[in-house]
Amino acid sequence: MAEPTVLPDLTAVPEAERDRVWYETYYLPNKGTPQLTFRAVAMGMVLGGVMSLSNLYVGLMTGWGLGVAITACILSYAIWEGFLKVGIAKTPMTILENNCMQSTASSAGYSTGGTMVSAIAAYLILTGENIPFGVLFCWTAFLAILGVSLAVPMKRQMINSEQLKFPSGVAAAETLRSLHAAGAESMLKAKSLFWAMGGGAVVKFFLEGIPALAERFPALAGFAMPTEVHAFGKHRAEAFGVALPTDPILMAAGAIVGLRTCLSMAIGAVVLYVFIGPWLEGGGVFPAMQQLGAIKSGVASPGNVRAWGLWTGSAMMVAAGLTAFAFQWRSIARALGGLTSLFGGKAVASDPELDAIEVPNSWFVAGTVTATAGCVSIMHWQWDVPWYWGVIAVALSFVLSLVACRATGETDITPIGAMGKVTQLFYGLVIPGQAIPNLMTANVTAGAATSAADLLTDLKSGYLLGANPRQQTIAQALGIVAGTLVTVPVWYILIPDPSFITGEAAKYAAPAAAVWASVAKLLANGLGSLHPSIPPAMAVGALIGIGLTVAEQLAPGNIRKWLPSPTGLGLAFVIFFPDSQAFLIGALLALAYSKYSAEKAERYTVPVSSGIIAGESLVGVAIALASALPGLLRDLLG
Repeated sequence: MAEPTVLPDLTAVPEAERDRVWYETYYLPNKGTPQLTFRAVAMGMVLGGVMSLSNLYVGLMTGWGLGVAITACILSYAIWEGFLKVGIAKTPMTILENNCMQSTASSAGYSTGGTMVSAIAAYLILTGENIPFGVLFCWTAFLAILGVSLAVPMKRQMINSEQLKFPSGVAAAETLRSLHAAGAESMLKAKSLFWAMGGGAVVKFFLEGIPALAERFPALAGFAMPTEVHAFGKHRAEAFGVALPTDPILMAAGAIVGLRTCLSMAIGAVVLYVFIGPWLEGGGVFPAMQQLGAIKSGVASPGNVRAWGLWTGSAMMVAAGLTAFAFQWRSIARALGGLTSLFGGKAVASDPELDAIEVPNSWFVAGTVTATAGCVSIMHWQWDVPWYWGVIAVALSFVLSLVACRATGETDITPIGAMGKVTQLFYGLVIPGQAIPNLMTANVTAGAATSAADLLTDLKSGYLLGANPRQQTIAQALGIVAGTLVTVPVWYILIPDPSFITGEAAKYAAPAAAVWASVAKLLANGLGSLHPSIPPAMAVGALIGIGLTVAEQLAPGNIRKWLPSPTGLGLAFVIFFPDSQAFLIGALLALAYSKYSAEKAERYTVPVSSGIIAGESLVGVAIALASALPGLLRDLLG
């Protein structure tokens, strides 16, 4: 694949010229390179299907999902090189084939499983019965299709025009470039990536691999690396979660994200966990929240502080996202304009050459209409949600997906839980007393936002590689098929009845599901069931989000860079203290390195950061597979 020796920095190009510059310098040199091929899609489906099993099993145990795209890139490249050596394959995969492969794998392994370990498991907790197989199969597929469709108009705005970073997308692109590198400069970047990947792998092994092995070999326990270090007074630090991180994966993401957003996250975390947390304890808020059923324990803990702060952070991010959306109305109107011609497949952009490769808005309309009809029908017939509230749930999904995708683009964190809580709050107000409609309407928002953010992250890597966005979106949609075919049947094998996730003998903790279920029950009684301190805090958060976003848009450039990021501040209220500090540490290290040598920083910061993310992701998947496979086999066979 031919590409310019030095690709232009599109952030330095005037916005009106970015599409044309990208087309001529990124896309045209790669025109004709194989991309959406059978072998690429097949490899992505297989890898994504395997990873979806791991994510499903691990998500039930821990509530976390594992990244898929970077791991799939490395595995696919290694597997195909092996095929070439033994003669199974005749030609190597192109970098753009591997890019389509990672879109398929990411969609299969990540977009379809999150809803299972959250809302679907919460439904089982609340009702004591599983959703019928056919309903769940269609529901999972429709949510993923909705997210992919909603992301279509966002792509041009967030990736082409605003040049949002989407750090995991950048990391995937750098990983693929290093794997397919040729020439001295590329080899230097490739070597730095692989050395960093090895370092990340070693750290991940000591963080998670040694503790896993210590269960069988206790003598190894002393070699495990702590995941965090308490920095201020041990007792108070443990009570409020004030600690410094040791896991470098979020530090690597912070190096890519940049100082402004990361510093905002760190400041927001200090405000919440160092100042507000003790104030909540002193005011007796935690026992009151326990009585309301919002938390299990009435004592100070990081989880309880986060449970209170989540509402403020959500309000801040939603208000900031909507305000930024309002300021971008001209660009959004161009992307969504000309609705009367969409069904004919005519794109809105004025450049015919770009129209031929960008995803046409007719796909957005067709996908959204199909997914909306499916979701609204299921909600109405299965859970007695009036059709108009179902339509509103889809409309909210579009708005909140904008917020979630913007947060992903800026920080690499998709606040799915927060977006779901906003929808749960809304339906707690308009249809109080109904926990299941509350839960499943929120699932529409969370499921769509997950799929939309995943697609935009993958499209970011394709954008940097000069890929055809239309072909990559098709690969993403095919991944939905693979993920749904794998995760839904296995769900019924792993969780045949509620006893597997509830009660003292529960096999899986299902922490994400427990949160969703408790919030649904809490909001079934409306806003009055929230602690009295939460609504005014949400109002303050919304005002801060609006004010900072307006200031961002109106302030001169030399002042704007010093303003706090409303997305960063909001995210700090949704995640834990050490995670926010990890972002700041990474950003400060990247800044220090750039001061030491701007040339070396330009060459190595992103590859090294990408390598750390890739190494930790790869070992994380290996540890998860090693831990989950025996239990999974026992479940499947017995």
